[in-house]
Amino acid sequence: MNSYKIAAVPGDGIGKEVIAAGVEVLQALAERDGGFKLDFESFDWGSDYYKKHGIMMPEDGRETLKKFDAIYFGAVGAPDVPDHITLWGLRLAICQPFDQYANVRPTRILPGIQGPLRNVEAKDLDWVIVRENSEGEYAGQGGRSHRGFPEEVATEVTIFTRAGVTRIMRFAFELASSRPRKLLTVVTKSNAQRHGMVMWDEIAAEVAQDYPDVTWDKMLVDAMTMRMTLKPQTLDTIVATNLHADILSDLAAALAGSLGIAPTANLNPERHFPSMFEPIHGSAFDITGKGIANPVGTFWTATMMLEHLGEKPAAERLMRAIERVTADPSLHTPDLGGQATTRQVTDAVIAAIQGDNA
Repeated sequence: MNSYKIAAVPGDGIGKEVIAAGVEVLQALAERDGGFKLDFESFDWGSDYYKKHGIMMPEDGRETLKKFDAIYFGAVGAPDVPDHITLWGLRLAICQPFDQYANVRPTRILPGIQGPLRNVEAKDLDWVIVRENSEGEYAGQGGRSHRGFPEEVATEVTIFTRAGVTRIMRFAFELASSRPRKLLTVVTKSNAQRHGMVMWDEIAAEVAQDYPDVTWDKMLVDAMTMRMTLKPQTLDTIVATNLHADILSDLAAALAGSLGIAPTANLNPERHFPSMFEPIHGSAFDITGKGIANPVGTFWTATMMLEHLGEKPAAERLMRAIERVTADPSLHTPDLGGQATTRQVTDAVIAAIQGDNA
């Protein structure tokens, strides 16, 4: 029997609620399948930890995480702690040192969910967005000087390296090649950003030569927002910079019905470090403690974690259970226009797992 050590980092807000639900579902799945075991260890890092200790996680936190096969992450951010402290103190403090450079965000309209676009069927919106996750606009380079004076200056330096762009472009072409449509769209802004983004375009063309089976095109990021809303059926796999893909993936989740259903994998493809899996919805303090957070994004994220661990049949079983539950409007949480609770959705997914004979 395969056994995996999973670090659960619920973080802030509804992250604690949905990760608890995800762990419960994953344990039920492991018991149902019987071919693998998941050993969870939970860490109380986040904004509450910061208020007590002045840091978001212990100094040796990353060293602690190295021994795990994967990290199951909830959310980070609190109304009374500056966002740059929470983000750089926890999520990015894990992603960047662990070289989780491929952020993968699948988007599709699940059964029973109505997206906001008119006359768009589920088959018309089935995408995977690949986000460069280690450099670009979120490289953390820059600074401020002359603070408080009229001539105060703040710089945020975007960093693109040939190595970084090449590896994410190759990852995206590989992913596109593995999907039925073999279609890739490279998102750029090289008309205005004439250095780093032009190099991004050049490297895309170079890497494309190694993937003759992939049809690819490129779009300026502003035009891409229109294409996503007006011609979703023309897209399949998408690759973009850290900032651009961050924004586009939230738009994609909204077009699929809700941020509450959207998953993410932060991958270190070479597996030198553990990869991290998280829903994209954030800490959502406006609904924290109400028991109405949508756990579907966290469950879908779990399928990506299982695939990464090599437990593909279990991932497929969990995805079937998710789709069976979303197909029932009575099990939709408020973000999807329903009245179901986190508990009801969790129980329904567990029941669907236990009743799956495929």
